[in-house]
Amino acid sequence: MRSVTFVVGSGRSGSTALSRIVRAHPDLLSLNEFWASVGTRALPGGPVGGAEFWRLIADPHPAFDSMVRSGMPMAEFLHPRAARRGEGAGIPALSLMVLPHLTDDPDGLFEELKGKVVAWPRRTAPEHHEALFDVLCARFGRRAVVERSGYSGHRVPQLHAAFPGAKFVHMFRDGPDCALSMSRHPGFRLILLQREIQARTGAARADAPLTEEQVRSLPPELAGLLTVPFDPALVLDRPLPVAEFGALWSQVVTEAADHLSRLPQEQWIPLAYEDLLDAPRRELTRLAAFFGVEPLPQWLDAGCAMLDGGRRGASLRLPPGELAALRERCAPGLRALKAAGGPP
Repeated sequence: MRSVTFVVGSGRSGSTALSRIVRAHPDLLSLNEFWASVGTRALPGGPVGGAEFWRLIADPHPAFDSMVRSGMPMAEFLHPRAARRGEGAGIPALSLMVLPHLTDDPDGLFEELKGKVVAWPRRTAPEHHEALFDVLCARFGRRAVVERSGYSGHRVPQLHAAFPGAKFVHMFRDGPDCALSMSRHPGFRLILLQREIQARTGAARADAPLTEEQVRSLPPELAGLLTVPFDPALVLDRPLPVAEFGALWSQVVTEAADHLSRLPQEQWIPLAYEDLLDAPRRELTRLAAFFGVEPLPQWLDAGCAMLDGGRRGASLRLPPGELAALRERCAPGLRALKAAGGPP
């Protein structure tokens, strides 16, 4: 199997910048938001044929498609049509964030891949994914794969089961700063509101279909999110305490640390965003060794130039009471990171 590394974390932790740095290395294939795009549906239990596998990675992601249809795109949505309300509906999952990160012609690459994949034989989903990674590596002249998705720590067990030889990087950021960034991001605001819907209705999952009675039990500002298109103001304008995002940060980093602690020690490493800012050459050299490539001097120069610490310490500008509440909700996550060998 080709060397594969998954960068997992909470999101809003500097990992998008890391994807751009990875892409700049001539030996690394940077798969940006691949698992966020195709989701767990792309790892079914049984064997599938090429045409079925293609549908699993090509059909639009329901949640992201509803955001695009509602005129609430995210900066992570890279396909040119995503920002054009009324024109962006139905963008293939693979084309929304993954392929535009690799090429200026994502639609052309999409058709090129389709022509190959649909003819593939029946086999397991991991075998299909490995073949897809091989095709993309050959297409772009790369030899090792680094996939990075935000809000992905919960995927570690499934990814390890599917790709037992793969490595993992756990990327994290200062809790209060990360939570504050989450509070300003439409995707994370929507996650928090979906969790509120789940708590109020008793649904088994945040994405589970609701009965008419459950929908009627919701206040209008939450029920309005269940129809597509929805009003983006329901997500962007509703007051949400930043401390609640601290609790979300604690939950996701604790879950990731717990999952990774169960892996062989040689298969994963931690990466603090602040360390990357403070010692970029050291940290990028360490990452290159973990990925199995050389820390090329020109790549280190390019990587350093791509990092921007301007938003570091943003949470310190919060009112004292708000900052204290945020720190309290982040404390469990910080303890989990320390126990896992994270920040001192």
